Amino acid sequence: MNSEQLKLVLETALLCANEPMSANELTRLFLEEVPVADIEAALADIQAAWSEKGMELCHLATGWRFQSRLAMREYLDRLTPEKPPKYSRAVMETLAIIAYRQPVTRGEIEEIRGVTVSSNVVKQLEDRGWIEVVGHKDTVGRPGLYATTKQFLEDLSLQSLQELPMLESAQEQADSLAQHVIDFENQEQVQAEQASATESVDSSSSDADVAGEKPQS
Repeated sequence: MNSEQLKLVLETALLCANEPMSANELTRLFLEEVPVADIEAALADIQAAWSEKGMELCHLATGWRFQSRLAMREYLDRLTPEKPPKYSRAVMETLAIIAYRQPVTRGEIEEIRGVTVSSNVVKQLEDRGWIEVVGHKDTVGRPGLYATTKQFLEDLSLQSLQELPMLESAQEQADSLAQHVIDFENQEQVQAEQASATESVDSSSSDADVAGEKPQS
């Protein structure tokens, strides 16, 4: 397989994929053996080819995926009615503390925030798949140590925690993560509506085909 055909197959697969795919997973696209190094080189070429477009190919913690650029957000936002933030300030501050200072206990989060962290706040973040208990602190009561997950990195388009901006203020950290979350949820909403529109068109085409069929004698 030549390099152009390889890039075409990879590009198509990633545009159609519902989740990020790693280079190893992408090798399953081919019957013949394609070295992972060749796939990674082709992905880098695709990434460069899309550098001037509204979509970009991103390398995240869990693999590669196409997504809209932040510069397109103001246009894509017009496809959906304006919605209030899904998560409260308390949730964003708690997530920021865990993301920037992990692993941390609930008591340490409360000490930093200066207020009690409600069970509902922690549950929201756990249900979203953004935090998890990764161990227990060797102290009285052995409290759980919270850290962010790979899902957190994937949803916020981060390849690693080192990509988080270096901010001193807890408020700045919470504001930065809140913007990442808003960007993610806007993109998720646009993708859902695009998928719904595609399904609607497919359904209409199918109905038209059925209506156009002639009864067999």
